[in-house]
Amino acid sequence: MRPVELTAPETVQDALAQPATPVAGGTTLVDLMKLNVLAPRHVLDINALPLRGIDTADGLRIGALERMSDVAAHPGVYPMISRALLLSASQQLRNMASIGGNLLQRTRCTYFRDVEMPCNKREPGSGCPALEGANRMHAVLGTSDSCVATHASDVAVAFTALDAELRLISEAGERTVKLADFYRLPGDSPEVENDLRPGELIAEVVVPRLDWASRSTYVKVRDRQSYEFALGSAAVALDVQDEKIADARVAVGGVATVPWRLSAVEAALRGAPATLESFEDAAALAAEGARPLASNGFKVPLLRRTVVRALLELTEGSH
Repeated sequence: MRPVELTAPETVQDALAQPATPVAGGTTLVDLMKLNVLAPRHVLDINALPLRGIDTADGLRIGALERMSDVAAHPGVYPMISRALLLSASQQLRNMASIGGNLLQRTRCTYFRDVEMPCNKREPGSGCPALEGANRMHAVLGTSDSCVATHASDVAVAFTALDAELRLISEAGERTVKLADFYRLPGDSPEVENDLRPGELIAEVVVPRLDWASRSTYVKVRDRQSYEFALGSAAVALDVQDEKIADARVAVGGVATVPWRLSAVEAALRGAPATLESFEDAAALAAEGARPLASNGFKVPLLRRTVVRALLELTEGSH
């Protein structure tokens, strides 16, 4: 690691006035600094800022500096959010990592994290060795010829399914952006991963009220049950009335370059009976547009099965 200047502002105004790299839990940034993937000269410890709180009065508002473990344990948090957080990391990491930091974490692509290898995210125009190299963990949806790295966050998948928004603050004021629009597909510029502008901070996550999201879950498939990143995951909420699906929310992770909302699957579920056959018919649409690579073609059927498993988890024993 190179020497860095560290400051710890106590007010939002002071923090926004300093051009620097913010750090909260540090569970991503410090790792990447140790690997020399990132080398910020000035780091801003934002832990003293009043960007905390969990408000469930109308919908759900979560301060960006809330720790993952505290959000997961809160009784007013929708099950899919809590479960996504609990399956994200070890207890120690959940106690340190912030919600805002989790949403901004960088990909776990081994080529990105190895400075001896080319990577278009790290060095635009240098190439993407994952296209022809070790790509078992990589994306099959939302990819481009420049990048096939998966998005790492679990809770971002749940937030995307729930139409969450981010409140962003800067010296120029504040703005609100839907999380689904915040993340950028790699296209020809994979180094631009999101819509966070210079000098902006995530202030809070805002989830619209959705009463039937109390019937929701997050299923994560991985190589081992202990702390590991997803091969495939599904965040699902269902509104079932008279054994028919009145509405559904479905998003998936571990298979795409951004948290991936499955609108076609949702549409197929609406009005259908809550049966295995209906779930399988809808899940057949989950991998539309997939571009598997040499070693990750298994993710296409895995994606479909993961969606079905989540749907069954919400309905078995209910009729």
